[in-house]
Amino acid sequence: MPAKIRVLIVDDEPLARDRVRALAAEQPDLEVAGECADGQEALEAIESLRPDLVFLDIQMPGMDGLEMVGHLERNTMPAIVFVTAYDQFAIQAFELHALDYLLKPFDDERFAAAIDRVRTWLGRAAPAEDLSVRLEALLSDLRPAGRLPDRLAIKSSGRVLLLRVEEIDWVEAADNYVNLHVGTESHLLRETMNAIEKRLSPDRFLRISRSTLVNLDRIKELQPLFHGEYAVILRDGTRVTLSRGYRDKLTRLLGKE
Repeated sequence: MPAKIRVLIVDDEPLARDRVRALAAEQPDLEVAGECADGQEALEAIESLRPDLVFLDIQMPGMDGLEMVGHLERNTMPAIVFVTAYDQFAIQAFELHALDYLLKPFDDERFAAAIDRVRTWLGRAAPAEDLSVRLEALLSDLRPAGRLPDRLAIKSSGRVLLLRVEEIDWVEAADNYVNLHVGTESHLLRETMNAIEKRLSPDRFLRISRSTLVNLDRIKELQPLFHGEYAVILRDGTRVTLSRGYRDKLTRLLGKE
């Protein structure tokens, strides 16, 4: 366990941040490294500050706390204590999967108990992947069934770009990354093709080869090639290939039942 537990406070309400900061100041081994008022700001702060612990409000405008957690790197996941006003049905999910949570309004004793749990967790050198598995299960329980993200978080030059999925023209594999093509720009995301395919709606994106996904709205025409392959021409003139092994996708691509 670190000598000082570096803390990031994330809440859109200034008074709520003040409350957590004041309680943290009473704990000799806590050091407040920063505060954030929204999810995007928090993603950038986690990337730059590398806190050990994040107090994370769930209900924030724009990107809420659950969506923010979904964008975190699994191998550098900080400990997270959720701060929430969720009802008792949702609390069952927190009790099952979360490291800990604070139900608003909370008192000094409950805050201290959460910190004790964090100390125990950090002291036993729990692997980050263990925590990430628990958080994935929590997100699965709390998100509406089948809901896919409408934005992807792209880290670049110390900043986090929130890219709307609908803006992506096509996606190609690039070693341990995928390259997201958006107009004249491209953005690298550390994902496999299989993983990014699961995060994109099949109603909007089509896998046309082992290394290529395309936005259906961007397709202009198909041109037959040899051996059952097709050239897929996008509206900006980009040419990608639909491989023979993906020919069964043609039925859907052509709008046939």
